[in-house]
Amino acid sequence: MEYGTIQDAVAETGLLVRGGFHPVAEDGVPGGPRGEPGTVVLVGNAGSAMWEAFAAAIPLKDGKNSPNPLDDWTRDVLAPVAGALGARALYPFEGPPYYPFQRWALKTGGVHVSPIGPLIDAEFGLWHAYRGALAFDQRLEVPDSGGRPSPCDSCAEKPCLGTCPVGAFGPREDPEAPAPYDIPACVAHVSSADGQDCLGGGCLARRACPVGRDYVYAPDQARFHMERFLKAQGRQGRG
Repeated sequence: MEYGTIQDAVAETGLLVRGGFHPVAEDGVPGGPRGEPGTVVLVGNAGSAMWEAFAAAIPLKDGKNSPNPLDDWTRDVLAPVAGALGARALYPFEGPPYYPFQRWALKTGGVHVSPIGPLIDAEFGLWHAYRGALAFDQRLEVPDSGGRPSPCDSCAEKPCLGTCPVGAFGPREDPEAPAPYDIPACVAHVSSADGQDCLGGGCLARRACPVGRDYVYAPDQARFHMERFLKAQGRQGRG
């Protein structure tokens, strides 16, 4: 199986391959009939292709009938790809227990932990996500990410840390660790009348990052994700 074949198959869905790694027992990747998988290829999104494919397949007004329409759509498009490639599809939203997708992503060498927590990509910035993974029994060649340094290392101002209207990202005691995240303060603000900019356009701290500006989510995509975030916290926006 060639890596390019996997990329082409995934691209037809609107998703994209986000790197791969060869797991060891400590990674928590479930083994297939012959034991531990030889290769895991992560699948996710960046830019508008995934959103356009999802919105066309599941109109947002109809998607409101499902608790998690994006998860449903991801299963619908990724499971057939996995079957055609002889892989098993794994998802970050199935659990508990949940698969450690963030840790898996770090193993690809293509992303780094940002000052506010989410993983940052040198090209996509903070505007990307992981929707699933393809687990292969065989050991496949995966591209070397090149070990690119985090773009945050050369960002002196770090505007992401000082932009939140309610200071949800506190000071870091450890400069190597993400800032503490005050989820209740964030939720209270986004669900209030004062939080309409965050609700309708996405997190202001995230939008302050200068990396990956070409991939910032469009307003309808940003609002969809923010509404799902509030729903997960038992709240609803006022927009």
